[in-house]
Amino acid sequence: MPQPIPLPRLVPVPPADPPYDEQPRTTGSLALAPQPVRDRRPLAIGASGSIPDERRLRGLGQALAEILAGRRPPETIQDRMSERTYTELIRAGKMIETPRAPMVGVPHVQSPRPGAVEMCLLVHCGPRSRALAIRLEKFGAQWLITDFETA
Repeated sequence: MPQPIPLPRLVPVPPADPPYDEQPRTTGSLALAPQPVRDRRPLAIGASGSIPDERRLRGLGQALAEILAGRRPPETIQDRMSERTYTELIRAGKMIETPRAPMVGVPHVQSPRPGAVEMCLLVHCGPRSRALAIRLEKFGAQWLITDFETA
């Protein structure tokens, strides 16, 4: 008589990234240095409906690359991400292995439809470079990251 196959037991999965013992020093040294909440400007410059300028998009990509490399806490760009995307970022943890701080190149930006921007950046992180793709969508007056991917 055939015996039943034992099924694997589900075990709770620990959080992807352990909490920081101490907060890294970021003021003035990274792409998006922490600012007081009252000084935060929406990620938009120019007429209503215009896409963010290249310099601000590059700074946002630099900050995301630093988070994915484990050199910046994810809370620093939480207000620039949708809730679902921020949860994915926390779950992803450290995805970019690099012996030094990552540096992003010039973003390649396209707008597939009004209210949406997609950009691709080359992340230089030592002997091997990586690609980082980011999608932003406009919510009211602010642009939020709604998806990201790295390879």
